[in-house]
Amino acid sequence: MTAGHGQQNAAVVLLFIHVCFSGGYQLTELQVGLCHLCNGTVQNGTAVSQFCSASTGLIDGRCCLLRKENIRDADYVIGLDLSNCSLSRVEDLQDAFSATTIDLSLNPIVNLDDSLFEGFIQLANLILPANLVCPGGNASWDKVKVKGETHFCEGQKDICNQTGYLSLNCPENSLCVPYGPGFFQCSCVDAFRGYKCLREGEFPIIQVFGPLAGSTVLVSILLWVTQRRKAISV
Repeated sequence: MTAGHGQQNAAVVLLFIHVCFSGGYQLTELQVGLCHLCNGTVQNGTAVSQFCSASTGLIDGRCCLLRKENIRDADYVIGLDLSNCSLSRVEDLQDAFSATTIDLSLNPIVNLDDSLFEGFIQLANLILPANLVCPGGNASWDKVKVKGETHFCEGQKDICNQTGYLSLNCPENSLCVPYGPGFFQCSCVDAFRGYKCLREGEFPIIQVFGPLAGSTVLVSILLWVTQRRKAISV
């Protein structure tokens, strides 16, 4: 279950702090990780290549990257081409959670866990070996077809709009929100937050982060004074 509006504000604050300190390293982590999981780069004429060109993305290894506006040095994956990489299994794709197109075809993958795509709300085109089924089942996609040795999963459906789901599995004061093929979350409606969305009112950002910020400033001042005294004594 996701937090309500107030907790989302807190999450934004935490995200900003994380980006300020680690944003400059995000691209490096991608370069040595998922984007270079196998040799070569995205090949011309492939689904990922065509999508990347249409999206004015940047090819880096097996990834198509796009720059986020107003965030320092933060590139994120919008396309991933791991086709023909001799992969027998895939364990983690989280660095590509923002991808729209992913190609895993022409690999000897025997099984693929649906949980790999949990949180992939932007995923619209998934290309798999023919022996694998689309994550979430055929009901999670607008169009499913097998052509030769390739299985195409196109147009991820909103599971919350399907009969039997809606918000029936979510507690009171919350709504069903899609969270990847076959997955959903329960998000608190406005003015509600906390466990099972039982708490009403905005998240107390000032009360929570105010003392933390004050303590950080105080510790920084103490460290500066201590270091300056040592420098003077030397």
